[in-house]
Amino acid sequence: MNLFTSPETLPFGVAVALIVAIALLEGLGMLIALSPSNLIDSWLPEHAAETGLDRVLGWLHLGRVPALVLLLLFLLGYALFGYALQKVAFNLFGSFIPAWIAGLLAVPPGLTTVRGLGSLIAHIIPRDESSAVSEQSLVGRAGSVSAGTARRGLAAQARVRDAHGRTHYLMVEPDLDEEVFEEGAQILIVRKQGAFYRCIANPHPHLI
Repeated sequence: MNLFTSPETLPFGVAVALIVAIALLEGLGMLIALSPSNLIDSWLPEHAAETGLDRVLGWLHLGRVPALVLLLLFLLGYALFGYALQKVAFNLFGSFIPAWIAGLLAVPPGLTTVRGLGSLIAHIIPRDESSAVSEQSLVGRAGSVSAGTARRGLAAQARVRDAHGRTHYLMVEPDLDEEVFEEGAQILIVRKQGAFYRCIANPHPHLI
């Protein structure tokens, strides 16, 4: 138990506590139809393509995987590596590494966890096109809600076809606060905000 109660492992205990807290908040959000992960993604600023920041964020799969999921992956990798590092250090030297040194050494493994597991998750969940041009070209396209119920603060999956007939699966929220779109609802994409698209009821359902 010294491994988990020692001051030298405090950063990793905090990481585990954050994982539990985030899971509880997300569970509570589901009960009140307000998803913290959706809110965080909507607050993220758009970043310009072909910049150094864009390449770093792309390497971490930001925009392809919800930001809260990426944060959880980082905390998981950070905590597991940190505890393992301190365990090895104690077995070899009879004492733990200072907390600030161990905390810094655990950052790269945390980012590597985001990169590795984030790639797996990005291939499982529906995602937008990676090209900014392709994303904007979907604005004005008609589609339908294919899974879940879309309301403000709680995105749902929608199926939209582009000008070439290819099917895209997007995460959408109503553009108007009072609107709610159940599964099968006909929608029209009106704009993109953060990682999600905003939509309205399709005034011309025959467009699909």
